[in-house]
Formats: sequence, structure tokens, C-alpha cells
Amino acid sequence: MPEVVAVYPGSFDPVTFGHLDIIERGSRIFPRVVVAILRNPQKRPLLPLARRRQLLRAAVRPWPNVEVDAFSGLLVDYARSRGAGVLVRGLRAVSDFEYEFQMALMNRRLDGSIETVFMMPREDFAYVSSGLVKEVAALGGDISGLVPPAVARALARTLRRGSR
Repeated sequence: MPEVVAVYPGSFDPVTFGHLDIIERGSRIFPRVVVAILRNPQKRPLLPLARRRQLLRAAVRPWPNVEVDAFSGLLVDYARSRGAGVLVRGLRAVSDFEYEFQMALMNRRLDGSIETVFMMPREDFAYVSSGLVKEVAALGGDISGLVPPAVARALARTLRRGSR
């Protein structure tokens, strides 16, 4: 049986402990995991792509079978280019399911050879989203325990620069 490559896509703006929980558990299931940062021209990320990539690479260093990359375009095209047979998607709440279910069905229609695997984060991270982290950080709240320290520092610096 060939080595299974899994792609875990997202904006990771910023990466949270919920993301890292899924990455860690995915790294125990799949021989190779590619964490793929989506370049989405419709979104205006707070952190530039290069900084998100740098922060993610540092955060996944404990798992030697995990790598970080970036992509644009269709996820199935990217997955195919990486030889991936699995897409990993995180589900925090029932509200995530409808959108993720539609995406999984569309991805299957576009390439039926690529499976989608849904993973739920640990209970203590089930409510954490990048958007919520950015909002709390922008309002001066404590985000320690939600993101790695380097990410918290990067957000603080970026938000300070933006408020000048």
C-alpha cells in the first residue's frame, strides 16, 4: 500500500492550539501531513503569508512528518500535485458541519480519488477560531493558552502597528 499523504488546508491567520491539536493527531494517523496555507485573494489576512508560514513551521517542528506549504487555486488540484489522497478538515461545532460537508462533496465531485477526513479538536479548543483569537487580541484580551507564545507576540506587534 502506498504512503498516504494528507493535506490540512486553511488560512491559519493565526494558527491556534486547535489547529495544532488536529495537526498533532493527524501526524499520528498519516505518514505525511502537509499543512497548506491558502492564498485567498478574497480575504485580507491580518498576518502576511510569509509570517504565517514562519509561525506554522516553528509550531510543527516537533512532528518530523509534518511540513508547511502554501497554495492557491482549487484544493483538489493542489492535493493531487502533492500526491495526497486525504484532506483533513477540522470541525469545531455543528455549525461548521454544513459548510464542510458541502466542500467535501464538491471536492469528491472534482476528484473522487481524494477522501476527506473530519477531525474534532480537543474539547478545550472546540470554541477557538482564528477570527475569535484576532478579535480578543485586538481588544487587548489575553490569548495565551489559545495560540503559541510566538503567535501571540506576532499578533500583538501587528495590531500595534495597525493602530498607529
